[in-house]
Amino acid sequence: MTSVLPRLEPLRHVRTDLLEIAYFEAGPADGPVTLLLHGFPYDVHSYVDVIPPLVTAGQRVIVPYLRGHGPTRFLNDDTPRSGQQAALGADVVTLLDALEVPSAILAGYDWGGRAACVTAALWPHRCAGLVSVGNYLIQDIAAAMTPIRPDLEAGLWYFYYFLTERGRAGLSAYRRDVARVIWTRNSPNWTFDDATLDRAARAFDNPDYVDVVIHSYRHRLGLAPGAPTYDTLERTLARQPPITVPTVTLDGLADGNFPATDGSPSARHFTGPRRHHQVLGAGHNLPQEAPDAFARAVLEVSTLDPHATSTA
Repeated sequence: MTSVLPRLEPLRHVRTDLLEIAYFEAGPADGPVTLLLHGFPYDVHSYVDVIPPLVTAGQRVIVPYLRGHGPTRFLNDDTPRSGQQAALGADVVTLLDALEVPSAILAGYDWGGRAACVTAALWPHRCAGLVSVGNYLIQDIAAAMTPIRPDLEAGLWYFYYFLTERGRAGLSAYRRDVARVIWTRNSPNWTFDDATLDRAARAFDNPDYVDVVIHSYRHRLGLAPGAPTYDTLERTLARQPPITVPTVTLDGLADGNFPATDGSPSARHFTGPRRHHQVLGAGHNLPQEAPDAFARAVLEVSTLDPHATSTA
């Protein structure tokens, strides 16, 4: 018999300047806010087992669908379907504005971790703390054509696939199957079933999914222009700005594409208090694979002394 997996429902909706964002919320309305940000090709259910311990600890937890995913929609047809890093960070700030949240702990992995890092670097007053899987995730687009080890390049096949029109057509036709291949490589120790993939794949039916994803990878490799709205932000991000807010970074020791470190290679980017942890057995989708470790990191970051220095 097919198991019925829990879903993050009911969803709420709020309008920003560009989007109607769908999100799940749990916990006390007056609690300190934690925003959990998912990656690609994943969805909000990466956090289904992270939310309960945070709510038990008194957190107000908000889990939005990123642009191009799930029920989140653009308000206007003429808005560029940008997936660039500045757009993801700006979406976080406008979501906080729409929800009248002055600041929140921002926690994420992959695209969501990048959005959190961008927000922490550019709008530190809106970020009460940062949890980032994979350390400093702000893209250095100027260095995008610098090759890495061939075995690691092989795992990034989809970066290059999406540069082509064949890749666009392939993502459109095989959204779920592309995700399966990426999940399997990203998390070789994670045994997910069809029901888990099907639950996430609903988010890929968004009409803007393909356009946002394709633009994201073409922009990050320097082969597509950004939307003019974000030009000023991208110029600042090109300088690789430091992150000054209290931060906990995580690396999964079983990430099949992005090898874990001890945190030292990215240490120069964190000028505020920072702790780094390696998580045994976890791959790229760390909050779903190791939810207890991720929840502990969220609770840990709120205890860091803002005036302390990095311990990574």
